[in-house]
Amino acid sequence: MKNAILLRSRMTRNRHVRFWSRVRRGDLLGLDNHKRQKKRDYLGVSSIGDDCLRKVQLQYEGKEAEFSASTLRTFDIGHRLEDLVAEWLSIAGFDLKTRNENGEQFGFSTADGRIRGHVDGIILNFPKELASAANESGQASRLLWECKTLNQKSWQETAKKGLMLTKSLYFAQIQLYMAYLELEQCLFTALNKDTSELYFELVPFDPEAAQRYSDRAVQIIKATENNEAMPCISSDPSFFKCKMCAFRNECRKSN
Repeated sequence: MKNAILLRSRMTRNRHVRFWSRVRRGDLLGLDNHKRQKKRDYLGVSSIGDDCLRKVQLQYEGKEAEFSASTLRTFDIGHRLEDLVAEWLSIAGFDLKTRNENGEQFGFSTADGRIRGHVDGIILNFPKELASAANESGQASRLLWECKTLNQKSWQETAKKGLMLTKSLYFAQIQLYMAYLELEQCLFTALNKDTSELYFELVPFDPEAAQRYSDRAVQIIKATENNEAMPCISSDPSFFKCKMCAFRNECRKSN
């Protein structure tokens, strides 16, 4: 808003209109490119822990998510910041790989390709002083690395209470990644987008939690194959999570 005010004071009205018309055109192109992207034909592990089973099912069915241009910019910023955090860790001495030898993300596929996941990275080795994450021979075991960028409020809550109690979606994602990649620990990293502070948490593999989330995924797939709609988190469209959901219109169509 401040930028808009500044530009208005230094431009004629016509130039101001043309400037923001051009910016809006860029937003529309970005939205169009997003819609043209190939829809997923699998259940992404990153969505399985969501509070709303219906939302996860709609994603699996390849339904259209409705995002604003600003939301897409936020996604893009998050991806770029994650790359920056990976660079910082590499400089600090972590042997962190975010791509395999073919330049692709590390990942896995199971259930005949119906469930897939792509991870942020794998830590192959790290500074010797981190003895708690080393095996008896003194060599570091492989660790999953997952990074999220959070606003101030969300970051502070996670730093205070921990991942499992504050971010069930990310916790489920991490547990399933560790299960299918056969990893015992994950170094979860959260960047505060407001202050640039970093939070680290060593998350151990929880086989019971991983099985619970895996069963959830199978339940969603079976229901979809049987043309059964999974329950929505709320029957009230004015519920705050429903109002913010990118699948709210698709959800209403099916109710």
